[in-house]
Amino acid sequence: MTVQLNGFLVCKNSIELATVQQHLPQHIALTRAEAGCIAFAVTPTADPMVWQVAETFADSAAFHAHQQRVRGSDWGRATAGIERRYTITGLEDE
Repeated sequence: MTVQLNGFLVCKNSIELATVQQHLPQHIALTRAEAGCIAFAVTPTADPMVWQVAETFADSAAFHAHQQRVRGSDWGRATAGIERRYTITGLEDE
């Protein structure tokens, strides 16, 4: 069963926005290259401080591997304090 994450990354100020803009291209490239990544998009919305996030992974294992990689990545460290409003569907019970 695929795992989907959908929602928003919400910057509260210009510093957070600059951090997202700086680190996002590499984060997208690395994520799309991961085994089990079916789709991955982080796109600006009409509000320049809000980014729409849509991820699809092949299964729970691929999704968890992605989450683990992100925690130790430049993106993960730089954006750790930025608000995320996500909904995740398709995770198998653990």
